[in-house]
Amino acid sequence: MNRILQKEHFSEKVFKLVIEAPLIAKSRKAGHFVIVRVGEKGERMPLTITAADPVKGTITLVVQEVGLSSTRLCELNVGDYITDVVGPLGKATHIENFGTVVCAGGGVGVAPMLPIVQALKAAGNRVITVLAGRTKELIILEKEMRESSDEVIIMTDDGSYGQKGLVTEGVEAVIKREKVDKCFAIGPAIMMKFVCLLTKKYDIPTDVSLNTIMVDGTGMCGACRITVGGKTKFVCVDGPEFDGHQVDFDEMLKRMGAFKDIEREEIHKLDEHPAACEAEQSASGRNAEWREALRKRMKPKERTLIPRVKMNELDPEYRSHSRKEEVNLGLNEEQALTEAKRCLDCANPSCMEGCPVGIDIPGFIKNIERGEFLEAARTLKKTSALPAVCGRVCPQEKQCESKCIHLKMGHEAVAIGYLERFAADYERESRQISVPEIATKNGIKVAVVGSGPAGLSFAGDMAKMGYDVTVFEALHEIGGVLKYGIPEFRLPNKIVDVEIENLSKMGVTFVKDCIIGKTLSVEELENEGFKGIFVASGAGLPNFMNIPGENSINIMSSNEYLTRVNLMDAASEDSDTPVTFGKRVAVIGGGNTAMDSVRTARRLGAEKAMIIYRRSEAEMPARLEEVKHAKEEGVEFLTLHNPIEYIADEKGRVKQVVLQKMELGEPDASGRRSPVPIPGATVTLDIDMAIVSVGVSPNPIVPHSIPGLELGRKGTIAVNEDMQSSIPTIYAGGDIVRGGATVILAMGDGRRAAAAMNRQLQKA
Repeated sequence: MNRILQKEHFSEKVFKLVIEAPLIAKSRKAGHFVIVRVGEKGERMPLTITAADPVKGTITLVVQEVGLSSTRLCELNVGDYITDVVGPLGKATHIENFGTVVCAGGGVGVAPMLPIVQALKAAGNRVITVLAGRTKELIILEKEMRESSDEVIIMTDDGSYGQKGLVTEGVEAVIKREKVDKCFAIGPAIMMKFVCLLTKKYDIPTDVSLNTIMVDGTGMCGACRITVGGKTKFVCVDGPEFDGHQVDFDEMLKRMGAFKDIEREEIHKLDEHPAACEAEQSASGRNAEWREALRKRMKPKERTLIPRVKMNELDPEYRSHSRKEEVNLGLNEEQALTEAKRCLDCANPSCMEGCPVGIDIPGFIKNIERGEFLEAARTLKKTSALPAVCGRVCPQEKQCESKCIHLKMGHEAVAIGYLERFAADYERESRQISVPEIATKNGIKVAVVGSGPAGLSFAGDMAKMGYDVTVFEALHEIGGVLKYGIPEFRLPNKIVDVEIENLSKMGVTFVKDCIIGKTLSVEELENEGFKGIFVASGAGLPNFMNIPGENSINIMSSNEYLTRVNLMDAASEDSDTPVTFGKRVAVIGGGNTAMDSVRTARRLGAEKAMIIYRRSEAEMPARLEEVKHAKEEGVEFLTLHNPIEYIADEKGRVKQVVLQKMELGEPDASGRRSPVPIPGATVTLDIDMAIVSVGVSPNPIVPHSIPGLELGRKGTIAVNEDMQSSIPTIYAGGDIVRGGATVILAMGDGRRAAAAMNRQLQKA
C-alpha cells in the first residue's frame, strides 16, 4: 500500500496527490504512467506521473474526478493509503534536441506535459507551452511550466485569463510567426485530435499521450488497444505516446465511452472528459468539417424532395381503451436518419428564431444525420433541460417548424419535434445519459418555487452555472403540470422522471410537500441564505363560466379531473382517490387540456365523449395532432356551441347541458374571430358528466404571501423583460406570469430568468 503525503486542491474536481512510492520514483522517466487501484474491489486506472523525487521516494499524480474510481481516489486524504500503485509503465518519451517545440496541454493534460517540457528544455530545445482550460481556475501548474519554458501562452474558453480562444488558436499563432520543428499534445482526446489536424496541415510532427481503458496495464488484456497507422497497438506497452497523425481518434473516443453508462449508474455524477470544452465548439459548428461534408453529400434540391416522415402510432381503437400506453411510438433509426437529411443546414437557420429556449436545431439534426445520436442528445441538453418532454408536447408546428425554410419552398417543414424526441429517447434507452457541463460551485444558494417546466428549466441553467439550487414543490411528486396535467398516453411519467433524475445528478435538490407562502415564507427562505428566488408556481386555479347549474354534481374542472386520474391514479382499482366514470361526457373548451380531458374520458369508458367549443375548429388553440388523435379515437366535436346552463336531476347530478349556437364575428384581441350568439338557437344534450376547460388563473398563495410584490390585473406577477419582479431578488416565469402558456414558453421564461439572475448575483 502507498501512503498519501500531500493533497492539494487545484480546482473543484482536480487534485494533486504526492504519494510514497520509492521504487517507482527511482525508475520513472518522462511519459511513464502508473496503474492505481482504490479498495479491494476497485477498478485499475492509468495515471501519468507528473513528477518524481527519487531522494524523498515520492511521485506526484494529478487526478480529476470523472467517474467512480477517480472520485474514490480524490476522496482519500493525507495519511490514507492507496490499495495499489503499480509502475512505472509504458515507454518513456523520446527526447532529443528537435529545435523549436510547441507543447499543448489541455485541462489535467497539463500535468503529464510538465515532465516532458522539463526534459525538452534540458535537451536544449526552445520550448513554447500552450496551456488551455475552460476558465482561469482550470489552468494548473502555470508556475512550474514557466520555469521550464521559453514562453507560456494561456488560452481560456471564457477569456477569464490569458487569451480567449481554443488551444488550436494558440498553437496556430505560434506556427504562423515562427518555424516549429515538433509538437506535443496532451489533454482530452478530442482536443488532441484537433491539434493533430492542425499540425498535419502544416506538416509538423506531433506526438500525443493516450490514457485509454486499461485493466492490467501490462499488455495482458488488450483493453487499451487502438489503431495507429492502420495497425492495432496497445497503449500500455507500445505507448502511451504515439504519432498523433496516425492515431484513429474517432475509434478511440468510442472505445473510451464503453463503460460510461455503468459509471453513471454507480456514481450519478458529472460525466465528461477533462476540459472537453475547446474542440467541441470547433467540432460541432456549421463550419466543422463533418458538417461541410454532410452538406456536400446531397444537393439541397434532393433534400427537399424527401417526403416528411409520418409518426408511428398505436391503433386508434386499441389506444382509446389504453390509459397509459403512449400513442406516438417515435421514429426508428432509419426514419430519423432519412428525416434528418431533409434539413438544409441553413447558414441563417430561421427555425431557431421560433424556439423559445434557443436550441441549436441544425446542430442536433445534423448529428442525427451522421449517426451520432448521443451527440445529438448532448447538443439538445446544452439549452433544454427537458428535451424528451419538449419533443412530445411542444407545439413545434407553431414555433420552430413554422419558421422552417421548407415551408417557403412549398414543402412540409422538417419534423424537428419528432427528431428531438428521437434523440432524447435514444439516449435514455441506450442507458448512456449525459449530464451537461457544470461550472465550479460558487456557494450561492437560489430557491425555485414550483417544479413545473419553468422551474425545472431555471434550475437546470442555474445548476450548470455553479449555483446551489433547491426546488420547493407543493405536491408529493416533482414535475408540476408535466405530472398532474398531461396524461401518460401523451407524456409517460417515466420520461419526466428521467429528466428530473438528470437534474438531480446536476446537483439540484428537490423538496416535496412544501408550500411556499404556507409551509415556509419567502422571508424564511432569505433568512436561510437564499440570495435569489424564482417563482414558478404556475396557474393552478381553474376558471369556470359562472352559468346556472355549474356547481351540479359531476361537473368538475379539467385540473381536478386530470389531477385525479394522472397524479392520484384514481382510475386504478387500488387507488383510494375516487373519480367519476362518465358515460356521456361533455368537455368544454378547445385547447390541449380539453383534448387531454376528453381523450382521458374516452379511455375511462365514455361511450360518448364530446368537445364543445364556442368557435370553429379552425380557431381551436389545441395542437392539430391532438385534434387528429381525438377524432381517430371516437371523440365528437361540437363547434360553434357554448354552454349557457346545466340541468341536474333530483339528486343534484348533472343530466343535461343547454348549448347556445354561435356564429363567428370580427376578430378579438387574440386575432381569432369572436363567437356571437345566434338569437333563439339553442340545443339541449343529455350528459352525465361535464369537464370545464376554459383556462386557468395564477394560484394566489405565493404572490399574496410576499409583501410589496407588484401583481398584474389578473393576479399574475408583474415582471420586466428579464423576468425580474418589483422585488429585485425575486424573479418569476411561466403561468404565474403569463396566466397560461405552453411548456416551451414556460421553459424559455426559466432560461431568461436564470441568465438575468446570474448577472445580478455576479455583480453583488
